[in-house]
Formats: sequence, structure tokens, C-alpha cells
Amino acid sequence: MKVRIEPVNDRMCIVTRDRDKPDGLIRFVVGPDGALVPDLRQVLPGRGCWVTAERSKVDEAVKRKLFARALKDAVQVDPDLGSLIDRLLSESLIGMMNMARKSGQFIKGSTKADASIRSGEALAVFHASDAADDGVRKLRQAITARARGMEEPEIPVFRPFTAQELDHALGEAAFIHAVALAGQAGEGVVKRAKTLARYRDVPLVGT
Repeated sequence: MKVRIEPVNDRMCIVTRDRDKPDGLIRFVVGPDGALVPDLRQVLPGRGCWVTAERSKVDEAVKRKLFARALKDAVQVDPDLGSLIDRLLSESLIGMMNMARKSGQFIKGSTKADASIRSGEALAVFHASDAADDGVRKLRQAITARARGMEEPEIPVFRPFTAQELDHALGEAAFIHAVALAGQAGEGVVKRAKTLARYRDVPLVGT
């Protein structure tokens, strides 16, 4: 009889009971005060449990009181845990955008974005969620032309924040249209944007 060996790096979601790589899950631990703590960087000490990195799964875990059962401990769970994690993921993305901008790997402005897309330098495109349709359409044309010319899949498009949210978070570095470029910081922006999009159940490609 063949014995199935699970990959050692897989973790089980306490909601779905499905296994996934750590990148597809959120880890939770009990803090010193007995409160549940989302360990987004997966570095905190102590016994942890895992939930698929989607808002609906986190909300279900809270509703069904699965954290205390999984952690085998009395734990204080924020009833609005889903919103807390959304905020933490958003802050992580904004922070990486700032870092990438300082490294020259996140550039704003429709003209610069268009040129980077067409040259093949852009890893992903970012719009304010309330950006004007005309500006979005022009960059969509650039994305389509690039994919056709380079015979590769279209690069992902993200619209995670409103212009007002970007103004508040980034100040003078805020944007309506921007692109992430190759490099550690630019790739970090794309990775975090994908995590937030998955958490919010938003398609990764398309406008």
C-alpha cells in the first residue's frame, strides 16, 4: 500500500482543512495578553494556527470560534478581525510602495507608466480605484500592445486604493497611475498587492 507523504512545508487551514504553502495562508498566535495576533510575517514565537489568506475564511473562523479550538487555549478574538487584517495588509503594501519608490522601482505618472509598459520594464500596473476611465483605457492599450509584441501574458493590474486613501498614506508620493519595476522592492510591491487582492477576492488581471 502506498503511503501519501505530505510536503513538510504545507500547513492546514483550520477552516477548510485544506493544505497550502505558507504564502497562501495567514498565521495566528496567542499574544502575552491572551489576545489573538495575526502573524503576517510568520515569525512570532509560540503555537500557531493557519487560515487561508482570504477575508471570507477569516470571517468564518471568527464566526465559528475556530481559533480557540485550534490553539487549544482561551483566546480573545477581535470580532472585526477581518477588517484588521485588511488594514495590516494595506499598510504593508503602502510601505513597500514607498520603499520601491525610493529605489526607483515604483514610478508614477501616466506617461512614464505607458513607456515602461511598452518597453517591457513594468512588472505590474497600479491605478487609483477611482481613476478616470480615459487614463485607465490608455494604459490598457499599452498593456495589450506589449503582450502582443512580446508574446507573453498580460501583466497584472491592481486598483487597491482610492485617490484619497493614496493621498493620505503617501502624501506627495501619491499617484493615480503607476507601475512597479523589476528589482527586490518592485517585486515586493507586486507580491503584497497580490496578497491583498487575494484577501479581498479581487481579480489579479484586468481593469
